[in-house]
Amino acid sequence: MRSLEDLINSGDSALPLIKTMLEETRLDHQLLPPSSANARVLSALQVTTRSTLGAMAYETGGLLIDHGWLRVLGSGHGHLSRNLADWNEGRVQGALLVADDAVGGFFAINGGGLGADVGAMYYWAPDTLQWEPLEVGYSDFLAWALSDQLAVFYQDLRWDGWRAEVQALSADQCFSFYPFLWTREGSVQHSHRAMIDVGECFATHLDLARTLDGGVSLPG
Repeated sequence: MRSLEDLINSGDSALPLIKTMLEETRLDHQLLPPSSANARVLSALQVTTRSTLGAMAYETGGLLIDHGWLRVLGSGHGHLSRNLADWNEGRVQGALLVADDAVGGFFAINGGGLGADVGAMYYWAPDTLQWEPLEVGYSDFLAWALSDQLAVFYQDLRWDGWRAEVQALSADQCFSFYPFLWTREGSVQHSHRAMIDVGECFATHLDLARTLDGGVSLPG
């Protein structure tokens, strides 16, 4: 295991790259300051601050994008209590959860558990409950998340008035939908929406996915 001193590259951090992305984006965003857990989080990840992932983990508390629709995890903050180390404990084998959204979708870096493309980003989609490859790495994911492509990606998962509703959420909450979005009857426009804890959402989706893998086919 590398020491904290080996992981911190104060003269060659990726934080300036992240800040450049933020200066160039037209999307609403909030870069949160790091928490006192940042050294522990970076040590747990064993990546250096020369990487964008390491810089997010050590030098930020997280990043909120597009009125809080997308939450990119860092070392944790009062507005985003989950951090990259603790949030990942016992949740996904062979992957690292790094971001999530207001509709219960989760982004992860593949560590070998999601496919052969180790290091690539995947999205656990709430409307399919399938891990979908994004064919980009973490740095390109950040650039994509701050671009106009974010709205294109989510065009079928947003509804009239979504901004006001999302701004009423905390960054540790998301919406649950009933009927579920992956059913024939489910839709973001017509399903009942309720605010729930992100951890509860993840656990619910995991239980549902296990049930479906056990022989229950998805409607539609």
